[in-house]
Amino acid sequence: MAMAGLYRRILPSPPAIDFASTEGKQLFLDAAQNGTMEAFFKLISYFQTQSEPAYCGLASLSMVLNALSIDPGRKWKGPWRWFDESMLDCCEPLEKVKAKGISFGKVVCLARCAGAKVEAFRTSQSTIDDFRKYLIACSTSDDCHLISSYHRGTLKQTGTGHFSPIGGYHAGRDMALILDVARFKYPPHWVPLPLLWEAMNTVDEATGLHRGFMLVSKLHRAPALLYTLSCKHESWVDIVKYLTDGVPSLLSSNNVKDVKDVLSTVLESLPSNFTEFIKWVAEIRRQEEGAKSLSDEEKGRLTLKEDVLKRIQETGLYRQLKDILSSEKSCYQTEATLGCHVDNLSDIAARVCCQGAGLFARRFRSSDMFCCQETCVRCYRANGEDKSVTIVSGTIVDDNKGEQKLDVLVPTSHMKPNCCASGIDSSTDDVHPACNDVLTALLLALPPETWLNIKDRRVQEEINSIFSIENLPPILQEEILHLRGQFLFVKRCKEDKVEEELSAMHV
Repeated sequence: MAMAGLYRRILPSPPAIDFASTEGKQLFLDAAQNGTMEAFFKLISYFQTQSEPAYCGLASLSMVLNALSIDPGRKWKGPWRWFDESMLDCCEPLEKVKAKGISFGKVVCLARCAGAKVEAFRTSQSTIDDFRKYLIACSTSDDCHLISSYHRGTLKQTGTGHFSPIGGYHAGRDMALILDVARFKYPPHWVPLPLLWEAMNTVDEATGLHRGFMLVSKLHRAPALLYTLSCKHESWVDIVKYLTDGVPSLLSSNNVKDVKDVLSTVLESLPSNFTEFIKWVAEIRRQEEGAKSLSDEEKGRLTLKEDVLKRIQETGLYRQLKDILSSEKSCYQTEATLGCHVDNLSDIAARVCCQGAGLFARRFRSSDMFCCQETCVRCYRANGEDKSVTIVSGTIVDDNKGEQKLDVLVPTSHMKPNCCASGIDSSTDDVHPACNDVLTALLLALPPETWLNIKDRRVQEEINSIFSIENLPPILQEEILHLRGQFLFVKRCKEDKVEEELSAMHV
């Protein structure tokens, strides 16, 4: 009687050497003594088996992100923030990955979306000596990990394209340790580095491009402290097209006479759904998981966000935009054309609560799948301190009629004496991230060449001065540079170039 399914595969040896074999153990001991197994210990602590036959790229990445102690900023299950394959869907729908796998470029995209620093190399853009050099560098450190994209056939294994992290290097034998995430198929194994290079130096039929390797490490701070770009809505394609093609074209055809004229020209044609493209990142928690007081971690993240918001509102560009958007002449434009209400916390409360519901979902679903039943805005003292904290509380109903009560901790900037929104006495008036703030951040993130088509040299110099980030405070400069990197990446996505020239994107 035939038995359904398969139970593992026999590892072809040679060329591979089973990690658990006598020879494999000796290779490990030799490499550890020579210091080229440092990355192994963090990786093995978070080693996981891919949960779907085509999830090798997702499993490899979630394993590396957890080994680097990168905080996903959203919950996996229960109260725990943790990277899982099901959370890595910002660049490719999970159902598509499940059916067809994922490309090298999309894994790089996912790593960047998750907040990692990535250096990606296709074999067509590097050499075996480069690969060996980077592998040694990562193997002698625990703050950098290497993921290899290769063809199994070269190693005499069944299957085609595959991803797995590399756990170490044996210099004497010139061998690499593959921590194969398809553990249901093959165990971890050593392979000759030249053969692994040959397996990577193959063409992915789906993209027509060479495979390769990527170095994944942790940024010195969490990216997108307050602002982030979103590509989950189709609107981003139109917005990127407008910002990269439309704005330079408008400035070249219009004889703008001053800075206000330049900004007005940009705002007049700005897509109404631009707020779907750039958002401020809320601090969100379930109501039942905490009292009114904030944890030290929550207070720390909120303080950083408030600092970024304050710095945004101190820029000359913010003041210029605020004057234009608050003028009587542009009131209709502000609400109808830009699709936002200036500094209106009540209007955004429902949206941020729905954003929170999306973040708490096991799979990051669109906020459109949630309906906000009620919201309430309150101010609390942070553990008895003088400083008040604005919290938006909401009851969210999802498309399955399930309810979830959420608290959204709102970053605020204290601008002038007044009272707190909840009626609790306060020495300041809370100004939360709104239309002016996100628009300022988005425009500052545009590449400098955006303004080159301004014909009047004097006006161009003034614009360059206003949009220069050189003199911004370091915390805001880093935020804008991160946004600019995101913007350039989504621009490449729009142009269908995400798979190309990845070596130029070492960020």
